[in-house]
Amino acid sequence: MDTRTCLGVLASLIMAGAVPAAAQATSETSTTPATPPATSEAPPGASSSALIAQGDAVFHGPGNCYACHGSKGEGLVGPNLTDSEWIHSKGTLAEIEAQILHGVPKEESKSGIPMPPKGGSTLSDEDVKACAAYVHSLSQKGS
Repeated sequence: MDTRTCLGVLASLIMAGAVPAAAQATSETSTTPATPPATSEAPPGASSSALIAQGDAVFHGPGNCYACHGSKGEGLVGPNLTDSEWIHSKGTLAEIEAQILHGVPKEESKSGIPMPPKGGSTLSDEDVKACAAYVHSLSQKGS
């Protein structure tokens, strides 16, 4: 079995819920990324630290995002979310939110590995917004 087939099988298992328990064990050792300092006026597209903290809880909890993107968002089956390289968008807050909400169909996936809408979970619209804020904050740490 080649590497691409193995990754596809692994992604299918993860989306089916067979792997999250194993991935969750690593989330206990994860660290929360630093949030940007609070200012009186947030730049356009910036999120509040409370929303980012809620998104962290969604990412590492009911969203199961860590199962594909890793407990620190550095990528496993899914891409790295901590750098400035975005595969399916420019990485704006609105684009990240839309991508979480709608997913990435296999035929549009540049890696060939799909992401189901809401990562295959039953997140509320509020959870999607919070998760997008958290993911956006991950890519802003180095900038």
